[in-house]
Amino acid sequence: MKEDDVELLKRIAGVEDSLDPESLAGKLGWRSRDVGVWPGNLAKLRMEGLIEDRYESNSYHGHRLTQKARAMLITGAPAPTETHQDQKLQVPDDIFEDIIGHCEVKELLRACLAAEKPVHVLLAGPPALAKTLFLWDIERIGGERAVWLVGSATSKAGLWDLVAERRPYVLLVDELDKMNATDTAALLSMMEGGRLVRAKVGRELSLTHEIRVVAATNRAHSLSPELRSRFAVRELHPYSRDEYLAVVKGVLVRRENTSPELADEVARRLDGRTQDVRDAVRVARLAPSLGVERAVALLLPRG
Repeated sequence: MKEDDVELLKRIAGVEDSLDPESLAGKLGWRSRDVGVWPGNLAKLRMEGLIEDRYESNSYHGHRLTQKARAMLITGAPAPTETHQDQKLQVPDDIFEDIIGHCEVKELLRACLAAEKPVHVLLAGPPALAKTLFLWDIERIGGERAVWLVGSATSKAGLWDLVAERRPYVLLVDELDKMNATDTAALLSMMEGGRLVRAKVGRELSLTHEIRVVAATNRAHSLSPELRSRFAVRELHPYSRDEYLAVVKGVLVRRENTSPELADEVARRLDGRTQDVRDAVRVARLAPSLGVERAVALLLPRG
């Protein structure tokens, strides 16, 4: 258990011990707002057997500390242990094998993902480069420890709640320049010291969680100086014709399970029409029903 969790238990115990036995909270158990703790953090304590439900209805959900939690506070909590989310991410050497070129960017990302302390990376450049491919590969090896979001539609709950609930090792942000002001403010705080603070219903909710951020944007110049300064910014440059064809074939065969023959035909049909790998993915997915030539004509009409 982390030191922050021990302090949280102490705070909850203080509230629980101060309740009037005749009050609603004293009879039915305290609510998350009574102790100033976000429900997602309570869910984590419940999973660890430290709190339990005392009463639940459509209008009231009461909790109390378990005997396990009380015993820990009396005898002393165990030394902080490294959780699954705290452990280093295992980054294979071939993580970016589908991406042609960009050797220094690959080396930088591998090092940042495996570093003891967070180093955040921003991939910048016009559309149809390998920016999204890099995010795809990191998400693939990160699994549940990686959270992907698009800046223009972070989540209904917002970035604060997303990170509080999932506690990811790495946050992948596409279209960073389109993130709203509230989520951008949360991201700035999180990247600076791993702390997220939010005022809600007259109280402060906070958590500390180190996270690595890998983001992509088409318009790095539109970001605030404060946000840019938190990233190591790398500009990506367009692929050559041969590089693009090689990337398309690699992505379709390894990610889409497309046959090498079909991947080669898709690449040839798209030659000169686009530099966006996502166009190739869309064509390959429609090809079984429409054929490659017709799928290309419908998805990328000329003129």
